[in-house]
Amino acid sequence: MIARVAHRHVDVDGVRVFYRESLPDRPDAPVLLLLHGSPSASHQFRRLVDALGSRYRLVAPDHPGSGHTEVPDGFTYSFDRLADVVEGFVDRLGLTRFALYLFDFGAPVGFRLALRRPGRVAGLVVQNGNAYAEGLSDAARDFIAVTPDREQTVLDLFTLEATRGQYEGGTADPALLAPEGWLLDQLFLDRPGRREAQLAPAYDYRRNVEAYPDWQAWLREHRPPTLIAWGVHDPFFTEAGARAYLRDVPDAALHLLDAGHFALEDQLPVIAPLVADFLDRTAA
Repeated sequence: MIARVAHRHVDVDGVRVFYRESLPDRPDAPVLLLLHGSPSASHQFRRLVDALGSRYRLVAPDHPGSGHTEVPDGFTYSFDRLADVVEGFVDRLGLTRFALYLFDFGAPVGFRLALRRPGRVAGLVVQNGNAYAEGLSDAARDFIAVTPDREQTVLDLFTLEATRGQYEGGTADPALLAPEGWLLDQLFLDRPGRREAQLAPAYDYRRNVEAYPDWQAWLREHRPPTLIAWGVHDPFFTEAGARAYLRDVPDAALHLLDAGHFALEDQLPVIAPLVADFLDRTAA
């Protein structure tokens, strides 16, 4: 059954957060909070929401600086501030218990939320969302080391060619990728002020690496139910990063996929049933 999906805005401390959420038949359906990566937005989850949203409440906000979300002048783009907005967002929607879907930039946001509100996190779905030093490829380490005096290095990632490359890199069959994904990402990237909004978190990313030990300690303490679905040909976050989770959550279900960074684009038929089974077991 195809889900009904609502598209709304909510104000969080002056940030007009856009989000899409499914409207399942059951009012008590398990909730999955979907946190997107860069340079994408909540539209990257549209097919997953369609596939599972009739049975579960899937909620996907656009982070500040991404998608349809609008921010006031002077907004500070850092991972701490992105987490502030997501924390306020879950409060505004009254989400008291939910699983987190962590992907790319969404992982640092989600782990900050988990550390602040551990009692609300029912479980983790990790899809190419890194939390371990050994999961960083050489390309990722080079990106993290970039300083403002090398701004052009980061700006070069915001071209249509680079955006498309993030989708196609590592995929086994490019024909399975819908081109509107990277085209819509680029449309948002080309809006006034959006490249600057993406630059600041890029420079801030080293603070995530510094926080990895705190996130790992949280995993060891809370041992959340965890599903890991990882595209092993990701040029940024390697297979070693997926396997490293098992040190701290040894009961996690690990699935290594023949895919790249945006594994959900071509591996939805694999990932969607895994997520559905995970949400059923977590709710039970």
